[in-house]
Amino acid sequence: MPPNPFRITLLTLLLSACSTPGLPPLRGIAQPVDLQRFMGPWYVIASIPIDIPLLPMFSEKGAHNGVETYQLAPAGSIETTYTFRRGSFDGPERVFRPRARAANPPLNSEWKMKFSWYLPEADYLILHLDSQYQRTVIGVPDRKYVWIMSRTPTMPDSEYDQLISGLRGLGYDTDRIERVPQRWPG
Repeated sequence: MPPNPFRITLLTLLLSACSTPGLPPLRGIAQPVDLQRFMGPWYVIASIPIDIPLLPMFSEKGAHNGVETYQLAPAGSIETTYTFRRGSFDGPERVFRPRARAANPPLNSEWKMKFSWYLPEADYLILHLDSQYQRTVIGVPDRKYVWIMSRTPTMPDSEYDQLISGLRGLGYDTDRIERVPQRWPG
C-alpha cells in the first residue's frame, strides 16, 4: 500500500512537537567512536520505546529479547538489524532493518537512520559509550526516545542506575524508561 501523504505530514508535525520544552537539542558524545569496534550485537537493556499510533509497524512497545546489531556496509553505511519478540519471550518475532550513516565524521557519534523510503532520516545520537565498548546509550535530540544497550543480556544494577542518573541529568523523563526483558539459554 503506498504511503498516505497526510499521515506522513501529520507524523512529522507530531514528532516535531514532542521536544522537551526549555532544553536545547542533544548532541552526540564528543569522544570519537571507532565504528569497527562499535559494530556487532548490542542487547537492549531498557528503552523509551518507539510507539507511534499512526505507524504501528514501527512500534517496539512490549519488546522482549531485543538485540540491535550493526554492520558496516562496503559503501560506508551501517546496516542495522533490530530483532525482538513482541509481548513475551514466545511472542511473534519483529525485525526492523534501517540503514544508518555517520553524520559527524570523524567523531561518528551522530547518525542518520533511514527506516523507509517514504520517511525522512531520523537523528540518532550516541550519548554514552564506555571505553571498553561494552555499554552504550543511544538517544534522539528531542529526548523522546532512548535505548540503554550492553554487549551482554544483563547489566549490574549499579551500572544501570548510573546510566539512568546520567539520562536524568541530560533532561530525559526517566520515569518513561522501561526495562526490556532478556532471557537467553545458557
